Amino acid sequence: MPRNKPGVFWGVAGSVLLLDAFTKVLAVDRLVPAYLPRPVWGDGVRLTLVYNPGAAFGLHFGAQSRWIFVALTIVALGVLGRLYIDTPLMARLRVIALALVTGGAVGNLLDRLKSGRGVVDFIDVGVGAWRWPTFNVADMAVTSGAFLLAWVLWQADDVPAPAAAAPSAVTDEVSGGVVG
Repeated sequence: MPRNKPGVFWGVAGSVLLLDAFTKVLAVDRLVPAYLPRPVWGDGVRLTLVYNPGAAFGLHFGAQSRWIFVALTIVALGVLGRLYIDTPLMARLRVIALALVTGGAVGNLLDRLKSGRGVVDFIDVGVGAWRWPTFNVADMAVTSGAFLLAWVLWQADDVPAPAAAAPSAVTDEVSGGVVG
């Protein structure tokens, strides 16, 4: 079976990874000291350098969280790889979704491998004390890619499967009528 050209997948995943790494380097370099909010758009959007040793929404498994999340990410990357291999040739949106999730997952994986402090997060949105958990470019890619992938897979489930080789009407050559 022909496979999708890897250029789209690696182009999107690589772009996410590079943008994520670049913005994290800037955040670590320019947002010192950590945990000090800097307004960008009033109180609604701020830049605040934080290190997240857990996962989304502060999910944490204690001292071994770092290695648990490394292992879970590697497993997830294996699943994403399998999904890519099984992706039909013309399913470009599915390839893009998988690339977004993969690029973001690798970005956060690299943070976990580099430092025990955790993943570098710096985008802080909310109103007053009501704040969304601080996130980064990799998190945006994983989230948007996951929603896109869910939508694409949901749409694929709504497409009726091609009919099996059903018997068709046969023309009766003698009478000119249809038999069947």
